[in-house]
Amino acid sequence: MATAQRGKLNLDSAPSAQGLHIALVVSEWNNDITGGLRDGAVDTLIQIGIEPDHVTIRPVPGSFELIHGCKVAAESGQYDAVIAIGSVIRGETAHFEFVCSGVTQGIALLNATGNIPVIFCLLTDDNREQSIARSGGSMGNKGSEAAVAAVKMCQP
Repeated sequence: MATAQRGKLNLDSAPSAQGLHIALVVSEWNNDITGGLRDGAVDTLIQIGIEPDHVTIRPVPGSFELIHGCKVAAESGQYDAVIAIGSVIRGETAHFEFVCSGVTQGIALLNATGNIPVIFCLLTDDNREQSIARSGGSMGNKGSEAAVAAVKMCQP
């Protein structure tokens, strides 16, 4: 969405988040990036009607831990949706591929087997500049997009 729009997300057609309870499971690794994604998601949820105290932030150490954090949140019965927020930036080893693949498969499994939507908001960028651009910079904010996706998935 933001990649195609190259700017601010249009919330005119977004459904209302009124009455929903949403958990944001946020990786602390690359926290300058994940913090921007988190803030974008929270701001968007508030703009489309969620009560601020209906948004819960659940930090986890890194992106791989998003899977367990999301599972715990999803199974708690307290939320209508969960958003997994992380950032993995390519390095010089295969670690990038292992983490990205593992998190992708883990979140997919939670969606296939769980009772509430778990929204995938994991940036998988080649460099920090790409991550900055997608966490509130020139390419928009993927956290905002994830917030809209979560609310859409909660609609009957």
